[in-house]
Amino acid sequence: MPKGQLFVISAPSGAGKTSLVTAALARVPELQVSVSHTTRAPRPGEQDGREYHFVSHATFEELIRDEALFEYAEVFGHLYGTAKETVLSQLRSGNNVILEIDWQGAAQVRALWPDVVSVFILPPTREALRERLISRKQDDEQTIESRMAEADETLAKAPDFDFWVINDDFEVALLELQTILQGDRTPSGGMTEKDTVFLQKLLGQS
Repeated sequence: MPKGQLFVISAPSGAGKTSLVTAALARVPELQVSVSHTTRAPRPGEQDGREYHFVSHATFEELIRDEALFEYAEVFGHLYGTAKETVLSQLRSGNNVILEIDWQGAAQVRALWPDVVSVFILPPTREALRERLISRKQDDEQTIESRMAEADETLAKAPDFDFWVINDDFEVALLELQTILQGDRTPSGGMTEKDTVFLQKLLGQS
């Protein structure tokens, strides 16, 4: 039986999920991130096997046919997925494993793995999210607008997650994430009125 704890961490593009997870890896022992497969091309500075396993569409479809994926989803026209055996072997070794995936994959994992702990990273405001997308200089204006539209759908899924971490002050957010990863996982008891108001503001509903 698996000995480690499985986590899924999701966020809209630009919320700082990857930066927080990378920093948490340096602080939390026996913690690993499962490297996903994707059909998108590598971005400048990315390496195969480090950020992602970059594969062809045909190879990805073969993984699906072989039922070799723990979860998979299509995001912005590209396929992303997590290899099943990689995750299970890491858990069996006693490592805690993070799946850094989108909300679609997170929903699949929750259905398959009831003990998973799910964390959602939120930006403090919509304006901050847009500024972060612009400042990372990876997308043109049209793509940024598409990501902002996609963010609304993603943010609407936040109530499905066990914990929220608002990435306003990076160090504060990192400490909150670290606390969750190291075992202080007191149930939140559902969304409060304050949570609802905050989410409505992010979605432009108030």
